[in-house]
Amino acid sequence: MGRRIPNFFNLLVVIYVALGSTACSYGLAIIGSTIGQPTFYTDLGMAPPGSPGYSKTANLISTFNGVNSAGGILGAIFTAWFANYAGRKRTIQLGCLILIVGGAISGGAVNPGMLIAGRLIAGIGIGLLITSIPMYQSEVSTPETRGTLTSLHGVMFAVGYSLAAWIGFGCYFSSPTSSFGWRFPMSFQCVPALVLLLGSQQLPFSPRWLLQQDRHEEALATLMRLHVSKEDPDCHEAKREFYQMRKQLELDRSITAEVSSFEIFRTPSNRKRALFAFGMMFGNMFTGILVLTNYSVLIYEQIGLTDYMPLLLNGVFVLITFPLNVWTALFIDKIGRRKLLIAGLAGCLISNIFECALQASFLGTDNKAGLNAAVFFIFFFVIFWAACLDATQYVYIAEIFPTHIRAAGTACGIAGLLSGTIIVLVAGPIALDRISWKFYYVLIFPVAVELVCVYLFFPETKQRSLEDIAEAFGDKVAVHFYNATAEEQAAYAEIEFKTDQAQSRRQSESAKAGDEHIEKTSA
Repeated sequence: MGRRIPNFFNLLVVIYVALGSTACSYGLAIIGSTIGQPTFYTDLGMAPPGSPGYSKTANLISTFNGVNSAGGILGAIFTAWFANYAGRKRTIQLGCLILIVGGAISGGAVNPGMLIAGRLIAGIGIGLLITSIPMYQSEVSTPETRGTLTSLHGVMFAVGYSLAAWIGFGCYFSSPTSSFGWRFPMSFQCVPALVLLLGSQQLPFSPRWLLQQDRHEEALATLMRLHVSKEDPDCHEAKREFYQMRKQLELDRSITAEVSSFEIFRTPSNRKRALFAFGMMFGNMFTGILVLTNYSVLIYEQIGLTDYMPLLLNGVFVLITFPLNVWTALFIDKIGRRKLLIAGLAGCLISNIFECALQASFLGTDNKAGLNAAVFFIFFFVIFWAACLDATQYVYIAEIFPTHIRAAGTACGIAGLLSGTIIVLVAGPIALDRISWKFYYVLIFPVAVELVCVYLFFPETKQRSLEDIAEAFGDKVAVHFYNATAEEQAAYAEIEFKTDQAQSRRQSESAKAGDEHIEKTSA
């Protein structure tokens, strides 16, 4: 139970695939620093903040973000089918390719229409990646380390946010008449996606997906390679995992045959999963995190900060998310998902209430103490978001669904995230321009509702195998990985014995064939 990451290969696979997470968050957040670049407005023929006609610009900025998220929903929906058909690995590769094309078009845009097209295409790639990566990470991890390893999706998401902010800040000091200040940051989203794409052929297929395709020997070999450790050189734990995976898949297939391919919406337990995944991810966007990562420059300007200071504070804000996501990765398997979700939602809710009150009282005044307090609660907010919610949400939705509908279920959760993103980001710049601090009213109520729902209804999933989690939602478990009965323990022992026999037989046959080859060569 206390075992950590089994081997370096397992860790390397999970970190490398998370380069796609960095590409996603960078692409989602880059508008946050782009709108602080003066040439962005002049190159695309848009009115800058504070000038006549800016209301039209605010609508366009909303559209740039809206189509990106809309593309993400399309990508997530496509992943629900494609990740089962072609596999998680191929889905990740396709997502990288599409994101690279969209990023290149965005960086080379000469008018708002071209940027909209680029953002839409990039969004489709983001949808594929943001859905398939945590799913893949959860399926290659051990039960003891699944929270830690899947949390690396959130850690690398934080890296993307930080890169977007600091590259934007650095480019602010480029030539005031050069397009480099916004074109280079906009194009940079292609880089992590390209690095992942170039090395992705070396990634193993998900062992659970291989099992779904009835490629049993390959699935077992992959699982053993991923989970072998110094403490377990003979892979007894991996063989136990494989046996449970195979038996659970047999049970799930028998159930699927009874309720058709729309099982995610047909059975009460799966409707519950889908509702939890969609509702949690949708509600989390109403904490206001993307308003802050994308429009904090506008918020800081309203508070009275000018010149490079809004971009600098935006960079500090997102930089804080990295060590806090690392903290989550280190402790999520000890603390648990449920406690982190509750603490994060409560902290974000309190922060938003204070931020709303402070902006209502001091916005437009010269009260430095009040305005500084407003800045403080923006940073107070990010502590709870990054330490408790950011990585945890992806871990939770990637592990609550059974293997045969994990792609559809994770896609449902990501569709919730991106639906909330569209509403918040499209409304954000318009609301900040027209109703200012009152926009916080829109953020406070949904988070309060979500907090109550998580506290009352969400089960804990830590320290369980993906197959064992089914029991928390009222489903049957074919054979338990933890707390196995005497009968189940005997079954595990028998399957390990048969697996060892088969491996010994194959090794013996291979050695015999080698000896015969040597004899023929000598003759």
